[in-house]
Amino acid sequence: MKKISIYLSIGLAAITLMIGIGIGYSTTSDYTEQMYNKSKMDLGEADFFLDRRYLNAMISHHLGAIKLAEQALVNGQHQEIKNLATEIIANEPTAIAGLYRFKKDWYGDTRQVSSPKVVNLGQADDTSDLRFLNALIAHHQTGLQMTTEVKLKSSRSAILDNADAVSLFLSTSLEQLQSWRKDWYKI
Repeated sequence: MKKISIYLSIGLAAITLMIGIGIGYSTTSDYTEQMYNKSKMDLGEADFFLDRRYLNAMISHHLGAIKLAEQALVNGQHQEIKNLATEIIANEPTAIAGLYRFKKDWYGDTRQVSSPKVVNLGQADDTSDLRFLNALIAHHQTGLQMTTEVKLKSSRSAILDNADAVSLFLSTSLEQLQSWRKDWYKI
């Protein structure tokens, strides 16, 4: 009876230790950095949590687009920029909601992704739209890097479909943004 109690105690201690390590890891800054701070778009290894990292990064990406669009809506000089900003503000929340649904369904994760820091585009002037175009072009290029990476690492069809759709949208939009920049600013 005493031997069983010792083995039971050791087993419970080992299980408690493993649970404690898991809880400790999930509350550390490293976990937060990997899961929710997506100022960099490196998705890491192709492990069980890759798709969740992609979802968090893409949510952050869409939130960043909204923040840039809000500035352009106030300070934009060209009607095309104001129209684009209006579309971004109207459409991105739907995309974000879909990503949150995946995250909840697949991982039981309902935590909100922090709104990313985006560049302050400054006051309205003759180069307001140029600053917005430059910021959104860089933003789109980062999104394309992310979709390219996840397509190489993920095997989940919904993630691959999302990455394909986002990639197509960003590529097409990027061409339009670069065209406006060339036409309006000769860059």
